[in-house]
Amino acid sequence: MRKTHILCIVILGSFLTIAALHWQLARMAPQWVPSPCACCATFQPPPLANATTLSDGTYTYRLDSDIYNDLFPHLQQYRCRELTCEQSWCPEASAAPLLLLAIKSHPGSSARRAALRRTWARPREMGGFRVRHVFLMAMSPSQKQMNLATEENDEFGDILLWDFMESHHNLSLKERCFLHWVHNSCPGVAYVFKGDDDLFVNLPALTEYLAQTPNASRFIHGNIQRHSAVLRTGKYGVSTALYSQPYYPNFASGGGFIVPGPLIPALHQASLELPVFPLDDVYMAFLTLAAGIPHRHDKRFKVWGIPKDDIALYRDSLTVHGSSIERMEEVWQELWVS
Repeated sequence: MRKTHILCIVILGSFLTIAALHWQLARMAPQWVPSPCACCATFQPPPLANATTLSDGTYTYRLDSDIYNDLFPHLQQYRCRELTCEQSWCPEASAAPLLLLAIKSHPGSSARRAALRRTWARPREMGGFRVRHVFLMAMSPSQKQMNLATEENDEFGDILLWDFMESHHNLSLKERCFLHWVHNSCPGVAYVFKGDDDLFVNLPALTEYLAQTPNASRFIHGNIQRHSAVLRTGKYGVSTALYSQPYYPNFASGGGFIVPGPLIPALHQASLELPVFPLDDVYMAFLTLAAGIPHRHDKRFKVWGIPKDDIALYRDSLTVHGSSIERMEEVWQELWVS
């Protein structure tokens, strides 16, 4: 009897904790109200087929939408509601092709965004390209962070914000919702560079790479991971109930990769037909496979950083993942300003 009583107390305590968390998020969310947004849109995902089978010639992959709806319903049902946007991100009239830098960021990372605006993420003409940037962001439960992000966007107008909450699994929603946005709002883009806000991007080398690579518009470019083994535990672990295969399709590591604009429609169409996988790199792998798009590997996408902090290694790289704010600015000054 005493054990039953203790168990009831534990269960009741768990329910109260969960209820308190939901109450806190619900209490905080309405306090942050975005300014009216004339160009914002909401996308309702269409119903999916029960199952999709894809093959890359080595492995066959089966994606059962019912399982994804059961285990990750919010990823499948989210409507991609935009809270901010700027029509000036993709101006139509220009002789130079547009290179759009789409940077995943968190509302709390204002210092990183400031450093990027002082270095590689700022409007400019470079290497024959018109370079523009946009920060991809979702909501934070911190009212302070959201208020600061609002002030930041009022000043710079470079944050594309959706109304879901920031989380590891929700990074896949940034992929899906960005594809919807760029397909509809930026159809003339030549290339999209996707990366995180802790990247150093060697922008002169990147534009030179695009200009000099034969048939660059036919490939997704990056550090390509080939048939990575599936992890079952930890941050990147997925259950066998969700995904029973031992390997993933090839994908460009999310630390930084390039998608040509002409390939966006095929990726967007794939996003309407496939369930949302809870790991963003793998989600892009399935979209790329379904769209029939090949990859181009280049080891200069340093998605795991560099072996030693040497300015020559930065100069020879296209991207370097994991750079500190201070080092990023020092390297940029040394390479391209001094």
